Amino acid sequence: MMTVMKFGGTSVGSAEAFLRTANIITSGNGSKAVIVSAMSGVTNMLVGLLDSDIEKFESIHEVLEQKHVAVAKELISDSLYPEFLTEFRKRMNDLSDLMSNKDARKDPFFKDNVSSQGERFSSLILAYVLRSKGHDSVAMTSEEAGIYAIGKPGAGEADMEKTTLGLSVNIVPLLAKGAIPIITGFYGRSNAGKPLTFGRGGSDYSAAVVANAINADCLEIWTDVDGFMSADPRVVKDAMVIDEMNFGEAAELAYFGAKVLHPRTIEPVRVKHIPLKVKNSFNPNAPGTLIHHLRTPKSELLRSVASKVDLSIITVSSAEIAYRPRMVSHIIEKLADADVIVYAISTSLSTISFLIHNLDVKETLRHLNTLNSSDIERIDVKSNMALICAVGDNLLSKCGVSADIFGAVRDANANVELISEGASEVSLNFVVPMDRSMDVVRILHERFVGE
Repeated sequence: MMTVMKFGGTSVGSAEAFLRTANIITSGNGSKAVIVSAMSGVTNMLVGLLDSDIEKFESIHEVLEQKHVAVAKELISDSLYPEFLTEFRKRMNDLSDLMSNKDARKDPFFKDNVSSQGERFSSLILAYVLRSKGHDSVAMTSEEAGIYAIGKPGAGEADMEKTTLGLSVNIVPLLAKGAIPIITGFYGRSNAGKPLTFGRGGSDYSAAVVANAINADCLEIWTDVDGFMSADPRVVKDAMVIDEMNFGEAAELAYFGAKVLHPRTIEPVRVKHIPLKVKNSFNPNAPGTLIHHLRTPKSELLRSVASKVDLSIITVSSAEIAYRPRMVSHIIEKLADADVIVYAISTSLSTISFLIHNLDVKETLRHLNTLNSSDIERIDVKSNMALICAVGDNLLSKCGVSADIFGAVRDANANVELISEGASEVSLNFVVPMDRSMDVVRILHERFVGE
């Protein structure tokens, strides 16, 4: 049994959390590869340094060192601590050299390099904690492990072919001899040899990439919640843990609002049918959520309801746009130039509407306003919208589902501003005013989840 285990920032946020995580890793049998995030708060601290001068960094340097050394002193054995400290200080010095290098600040990968440093510290601590408990463990950076990335700074994706080869050389032999590699999450090595991050929360994706590359039997994502929930428990008090989901349902919920997983985590394990478990490192005996290729159908209409808030609908009007595919293409190109995430698109004869984050409106309008003014009649914006994602079994094949759901939305006194249906068999997505979104989630959960 070969398992890949990922632990997030809260799972390594304190000495107690590190020890709990070490105990989880060493329980059970089989080979284990571990991916770890930075200690909670560290990545934000590093990102805050990006525009600071070296004097400010030096003051933060001491805080960073104390935060990690305090944990290490408490958990690492006296015999191993000097060796740890030597390696740790080398990594801290590498960060100091990076921050003081004016030429490095001009590099487009500078932000990725700085923001990914926290994983180098946490992985080192965890490996030495495991060694202090008598286990063979090795701390490895993504570069040392052989995780390769392609793409733009801050938005990389794994080069699976090169990563599979790299891990087969650097990680698989360690697993074969019973060692536990502790690998930095969040980033890979670019073709230029620079750290390239996978976006915030990207350690989940790193773990899925590793699981795919070494053909793991299971991927475990250890976090600070018991699993996927039927709704946000802050909105719905009687929200339940979902015991079992398929890959499609989990991907929809992760993308459209549930913050349990990074949305890109699913695909690397889905293509190889590797089961994924979401577990709580603070409550390890809880069963969590199992996500796999096939699951037992349930009788309830919906499995879960999620919401994504702070969104805006931008509508571009142009005469008979439906008969002008080149115009549609130009509009989509402008969205790509603005580099924004589009959560939904809807079209009619003379309009095309798309849903983006409120913070992306200004930049999106700047690019759309470069379109030929003779082709565009007007551009309208509706802000402070919320996207509701209702997930269930084969929603498209069940007669009357939309009528039932939108009847409940009406009873929540909310107007549907935009609908996205048909793109997925397992979800119905629609937009309502943000100030009505919580009521919509509550009434949908009450009527259709866990009937």
